[in-house]
Amino acid sequence: METSCDETSAAVVDETGIRGLAIASQDAHAAFGGVVPEIAAREHIRALDAMVRHAMQEAGVDHEEVAGVGVTAGPGLVGALLVGVNWAKAYAFARKLPLLGVHHMEGHLFGTALEHEAARPPFIGLLVSGGHTLLLEARAWGRYRLLGQTRDDAAGEAFDKVARRLGLPYPGGPHIQRAAEGGAADRFPLPRPMLRGRDRPGDPSYYDMSFSGLKTAVARIAAECEADLEADLTADLVSDLAAGFQEAVVDVLVEKTLRAVERTGCRRVVLGGGVARNSRLRQRLAERLSSSGELYAPSPRLATDNAAMIAAAARHRLANGERSPWSLNADAALVFPGLV
Repeated sequence: METSCDETSAAVVDETGIRGLAIASQDAHAAFGGVVPEIAAREHIRALDAMVRHAMQEAGVDHEEVAGVGVTAGPGLVGALLVGVNWAKAYAFARKLPLLGVHHMEGHLFGTALEHEAARPPFIGLLVSGGHTLLLEARAWGRYRLLGQTRDDAAGEAFDKVARRLGLPYPGGPHIQRAAEGGAADRFPLPRPMLRGRDRPGDPSYYDMSFSGLKTAVARIAAECEADLEADLTADLVSDLAAGFQEAVVDVLVEKTLRAVERTGCRRVVLGGGVARNSRLRQRLAERLSSSGELYAPSPRLATDNAAMIAAAARHRLANGERSPWSLNADAALVFPGLV
């Protein structure tokens, strides 16, 4: 089950794939322009029982057929995580089942593999979400080398904050993408942070990313435009700024990923996380990899937070004889597992 942020989800998976999946997205946060942790935790409490029932009914299984219980243990909002962890521990203990705590971002790698049989290690993993941006070399399931990560805002967080500045609704990613359609991406000079031709392998900035300065640049240009107009941004300005911002983020993500492909010699790229839904990112990666590699991206249903990816990761760990102790706790800053 998955309760790390603002989706409440339960799923049943087996060796054939997804048997049942239920996701309840929370609408209560839109008015606040971002997720309110206390509201998220309360909504999880209200929805989790129903999500488990729906997933099991869709799968056509009863409680006696369940072999183990996987749950997101972190990272995420600690209050939200605790709802899922405590539910999973109680269920597993009552039914004498193995309990497996799963890292949310590792789950996103397994989510893509649920839909693409070839999305298996070795591969380069680009994980882009509201809270994380990670570039990994997956040598085997459970054995990863962290190549780079964002030093400040995650890509999804930057999308949300820029959307808010441009007067677009939350969550920002889909609205930025929609506003960018038809926009002039080159109208305003926006930076490509930590993307310099003189970077060399071994430099700290070669794989790392940063999106805070880009977000600030958009805010500065927006303020200058509003001052010139003595009014709010016009629809054309919003469209052009959204297009320019999106293109800058995609440029950074694509170039860093291609650097990893070139340096490791691994031609298979697996995309995961909520920002994996962005059509421009998928298009640009597919174009750049068309002659030298393969791209595997999740469907929108498995790009956003869901329990199927968590169940798939838990099933793999269960098959390897792993178990989590009953002392398992939610960890908002849980370290990515299996780093070598």
